[in-house]
Amino acid sequence: MNFTEHWLPTVPKKWSVKPLRAIASLNISSVDKIPADDEFPVRLANYTDVYKHEFISSDMELMQATATANEIERFRLHRDDVIITKDSETWDDIGIPALVVDSADDLVCGYHLAILRSDKTKLDGRFLLRCLQSKDIRIQLELAADGVTRFGIPKDAIGKLQLPVPPLAEQRAITKYLDKETGRMDALVAAKERWLELLAEKRRALITRAVTRGLNPAAPLSDSGFPWLGQVPKHWRVERSKWLFKERDERSTTGEEVLLSLRMEVGLVRHNDVSEKLTRSEELIGYKKTSPGEIVVNRMRASSGLVSITPEEGLVSPDYAVFQASPEADQKYFVHLFKTELLQALFRSESTGLGTGESGFLRLYSESFLAFWFPLPPLAEQRAIVAHIASATAKLDGLRAAAERTIALLKERRAALIAAAVTGKIQIPIKK
Repeated sequence: MNFTEHWLPTVPKKWSVKPLRAIASLNISSVDKIPADDEFPVRLANYTDVYKHEFISSDMELMQATATANEIERFRLHRDDVIITKDSETWDDIGIPALVVDSADDLVCGYHLAILRSDKTKLDGRFLLRCLQSKDIRIQLELAADGVTRFGIPKDAIGKLQLPVPPLAEQRAITKYLDKETGRMDALVAAKERWLELLAEKRRALITRAVTRGLNPAAPLSDSGFPWLGQVPKHWRVERSKWLFKERDERSTTGEEVLLSLRMEVGLVRHNDVSEKLTRSEELIGYKKTSPGEIVVNRMRASSGLVSITPEEGLVSPDYAVFQASPEADQKYFVHLFKTELLQALFRSESTGLGTGESGFLRLYSESFLAFWFPLPPLAEQRAIVAHIASATAKLDGLRAAAERTIALLKERRAALIAAAVTGKIQIPIKK
């Protein structure tokens, strides 16, 4: 079933419901296309900018790029254009919108995005933004997305997107009201998020000090011999990684084991618990086996701290690395160590591959990982450090959880308010 053809919002009688193609353009005119023979620096609004920002402006620090004949078509962005994410790794990231609040000659659209330019006699760009922020409306795009490892919205599905269309004066009244009300909520969320950043910084500092200096502030220190590490307690050793860890590379021949996925906040979890795309056993043949107590490293994101301990028998991606710790290495101590900014910087410096930054394919290969030198407290002290971190961070994590619940509630109220306003569930007065 084509969901967009059967989805009709309930709206006030004086409103209409129209497909996007009737009130906006998806095929931006050739006037705005960067000529194929041009080659000049531009600032590129990409999908990461849309994830982070509701509004895109010409004074933002966007990705620097060069438009050339060999690149996918790019178009200049105009004020009140709405850009949406047209492909992603998950359905929930499809169709996220952002509004262009001004224009500049060097501001262009990245190929992960689609430009929606409204017919200003029928549709206000800001109202279109608010419509696409409503889950009840954007779900049309999510359900129309297709793909296997990445999901994309067909062009035809974007054009068929059904939108509520009140009179222009009412559209503008609604957006003015929403700008004011969401601005208040956003200020509260921003204050909570700043507090969370301070809390996270305190947590990181606490862990870093514990895993690199120990628990006794009066312990004599000595130089570790490594500039990135500095001084460590004098009674600690510094050992090469290959003496502490052994890589395990055993592959599944049936694919019938449980697939585990490595997530930043929760570690290794069952893939089918966190993904809408369920896996089949034949797809998992050749995946790496892992057992409880082993350390799993996402080689492409080791520098972001994507490291965890295996909680159960299962499989992980062939692009992950699986390590078994020696008897004198406590896995929890080393996972705490690997997640510190010190180690993330070290991992980043030794990662190799194609490209750079978020768009690159840099990997921390096992040879590099096993060549590192790590601090090694006595085993009893490692375990004491782990227990201290668990106790000291428990209160901080409780405060964080309470703040995150408040933020989630504010965002839910914000989303509900937007959905109600753009479908006429609440009446917004129009000032003459």
